[in-house]
Amino acid sequence: MIGSPSRRDPLAELAADPPTATLLAAARADIDSLLWRRDIRTHAADVATSSAERGARDSAAIDGADLAMADASPMGRVLDAAMRLTAAIPGQVEVFATSPLQALAHLHALTATGFVPDEELGRPRSAERADDPLHLGVLPSAGLAAERLSLLARTLTTPTEAPALLVAAIAHAELAVIRPFTWGTGMVARAAVRLVIAGRGVDPSLFSIPEHGMFEMGRPAYVRALQGYASGTREGVLALIGWQATACAQGATAVPTPFVP
Repeated sequence: MIGSPSRRDPLAELAADPPTATLLAAARADIDSLLWRRDIRTHAADVATSSAERGARDSAAIDGADLAMADASPMGRVLDAAMRLTAAIPGQVEVFATSPLQALAHLHALTATGFVPDEELGRPRSAERADDPLHLGVLPSAGLAAERLSLLARTLTTPTEAPALLVAAIAHAELAVIRPFTWGTGMVARAAVRLVIAGRGVDPSLFSIPEHGMFEMGRPAYVRALQGYASGTREGVLALIGWQATACAQGATAVPTPFVP
């Protein structure tokens, strides 16, 4: 869970853990290497488009929609939702930096259109139900989810010395665990990683594919990481951060060398 807001800089304290710091630094180095590649800079627009499309496919696949293309089938519609979501991320980076709940609501409304009633689009759930494609188990109450969503927003807009990749991990895990929306929270949670690393200057052009690393590491590892985070223990939270750092590193190295549009 997110640390108490009364503490000076709880995220930076997590980042001070030596093994975690090593994983975060390695992931940042892999992303930096990607950004400095000449073929990437030459084909910047194509790389960003390719990253968004591949990220959408991997995010949808995590939720069970491992398809070649979107279609009218239930899983095809999930893939289409993921495509809409990742395509909209660049336009929400600046909004997320100052008003994270506004950006999340906008992205959820785009993603969940056609899956939930209009009155639930972009709105935190008021009932004790939410989809659970990863089978995480116990669902926090709607009231608790709302409280933690507000705390997450305060955390994201409070200055911290913690690396952006750690902040991205916390944003992702918190959303995925509390499931504030009745449908589609997982995809929105994974999109939060892109929002954080773009907004905080780690990957401003969104070239890397963090969802690819999450997918390649496997659903069992993903579930264990989120359940460890949900335990609220320091060990569980650090394990989640390490898992996320590794996923981001894999997402940076997933872009082909050389990149050919």
